[in-house]
Amino acid sequence: DYQNQALGILSSGKARAAFDLDSEPQSLRDRYGFMPAFDPGDPQRCGAPNWAQRMLLSRRLVEAGVRMVTVDLRWWDFHKQGFDSQKRGFLPRWDMAYSAFIEDMESRGLLENTLVVAWGEFGRTPVINKDAGRDHWPYVMSAAFAGGGVKGGRVIGSSDAKGAVPKDNRKLPHDVLATIYSHLGIDTKAAYLDHTGRPHVVLPEGSKIEELF
Repeated sequence: DYQNQALGILSSGKARAAFDLDSEPQSLRDRYGFMPAFDPGDPQRCGAPNWAQRMLLSRRLVEAGVRMVTVDLRWWDFHKQGFDSQKRGFLPRWDMAYSAFIEDMESRGLLENTLVVAWGEFGRTPVINKDAGRDHWPYVMSAAFAGGGVKGGRVIGSSDAKGAVPKDNRKLPHDVLATIYSHLGIDTKAAYLDHTGRPHVVLPEGSKIEELF
């Protein structure tokens, strides 16, 4: 069924048309921004051009009927000069593009049925390293949820004062995945057989984060 949906989208031409960002009003494209990806290792070089326009493309793909869209917005890896690289690099780009995306989706009536999840692969160390940056930290991280019936304006769970370990209402990555699967109508406990006949459960662990809704 999912394969047929994907084939239908690709063969209809809607997805191809969705990649034509030039058909959007210039004012809207400007609202998302044209800043390149920020590279903390070489701030002068930066990275992929039109980094923020990927957010606009994702909205157009949703309009075209794509059920799940992933936007890769790298690099959030500030091992050096963490405060400065966030202030000058990452955060202005993110604030501009993400707020434009949410406003755009809401104005078109798409946000109500679209679950938006913004998260990374891990958190950052609770201490500053010798290069004024923060390194990889798997014990605490955050994720932002919007749309799809999510009741906004709340924080679920907490860490200790240093952001080092979970304190209250701990959630795991499996729970985020279970929440996404639930929104897509996928039974996480269902088992599917591979080509050898072995069953594989969609998500052996994790539960939908009910507090979001």
